[in-house]
Order: sequence, then structure tokens, then C-alpha cells
Amino acid sequence: MSRGGAEAPTQPVLRVSGLGKRYGDAWVFRGIELQVEPGEFVAIVGESGVGKSTLLNCIAGLDRADAGEVTLLGQSIAQLPETAQAHFRRRHLGFVFQAFHVLPHLSVAQNVGLPLLLLGTPDDARVTQALAAVGLEGLGERLPQQLSGGQLQRVAIARALIHRPQLILADEPSGNLDPGTAARVMEALALQVEQQGAACILVTHSHTAAQRAHRVLRLTADALLGE
Repeated sequence: MSRGGAEAPTQPVLRVSGLGKRYGDAWVFRGIELQVEPGEFVAIVGESGVGKSTLLNCIAGLDRADAGEVTLLGQSIAQLPETAQAHFRRRHLGFVFQAFHVLPHLSVAQNVGLPLLLLGTPDDARVTQALAAVGLEGLGERLPQQLSGGQLQRVAIARALIHRPQLILADEPSGNLDPGTAARVMEALALQVEQQGAACILVTHSHTAAQRAHRVLRLTADALLGE
């Protein structure tokens, strides 16, 4: 609340305008419009191959769009130099990749704590809490090759949330998990949104996972449509 008693204005965490991506002459999608506010949880669904993961990569600046603009926290990512883009993502984004992208030579705890280390704010207690939140208590000293695929997915999720990012991009975070663990992971994402005021965009095929979101949108070649 502001001193005058009124709600302080907030800018959207994310604004996507006219976004398009193509490979060769074929458009994967185009004309995509999206705005996400602080504390909002949005699920994106759609047929396989429609470009849901590509859309997340374009939002994060990991893949260059061929049309339109992405503005994160008031900043157009494409206008930043490459190094500045990396620093911006490191501080403000949490990305859960389908392929995990854990570092095999680091322990589970070191993988999860890496974002804090890169930001110069290592915190072993927070790492322990993050592991507990996704059901990996006591596994911090293990190496990635000693874990199952589902456990690796949870390492990736804990790492994405550890630095309390303002925007979480989650690509099928429950895809390799049993129903009970998937529910626990979705709860961790929902809590980050509710308690930290983060925005979250979830790409999923799971109807159960999508139900946790405030909004469900379907990606087509030409639009994001409300379900």
C-alpha cells in the first residue's frame, strides 16, 4: 500500500506484442499478444509442435523472434547487448527446461545454489529449504547421475526458484513426475507466485497442472486464445 492508502501502480512483468517466429519461410506462430502481471499464474497449452517451448525461449531471449517485441519489467530484451541479456535473465528469470540442464560435475545442492552463487549471494540454508520444497531432502550431496529423471526435474525446478525470480518460465515441469510429486512441484510454483509476487508462465500438456493457473491460454499459429 502507498502512504496515501491507495494501491501503488505496478507495471506488467511481461508484455508480448505481435511476436512471431519462423523457420525458413514457415511461421511457427505470429501475432502473439500476451500481458502478465505480478502474482499471476498463466498456463499455455496446445498441440505438440505448435511452438510452446519456442515461445518460452523467445520470451526469455534465448531464441530470437522474427517479429514483434518482448518487454520484461519494462525492458526490451532484444535491445540489450548479449552479455547484458544474460545478466538480466540471471537476476530476474527462473527457467525450468524440459532437458533439465543440470551440471554433471556439481552436486545436487551446488546445482540448485548456482544462481545464488552467480549473483554473489550464496545461501546454504535457502538451498536446503528449496530442496525440501520439492521433496529432495537429504539428497544435496549426490551427483546428478545418481538421480532418477523425476528427481533431476525437481533439481531443475528448485534451481529455477532459488533466487526468487520475478518471472518463472516452466516448460512441462511435471512431465517426468508421478502424480503425487507433480502436485508437490506445482504447489511450489504456486507458492512462489503467491508469496513472492512472481509471475509464472507454465507450458504443459497436463490438464491437472493447468488447473493451478489463474488463466489458461491455447497457443495456435496465429494467436493465444483463452480456454
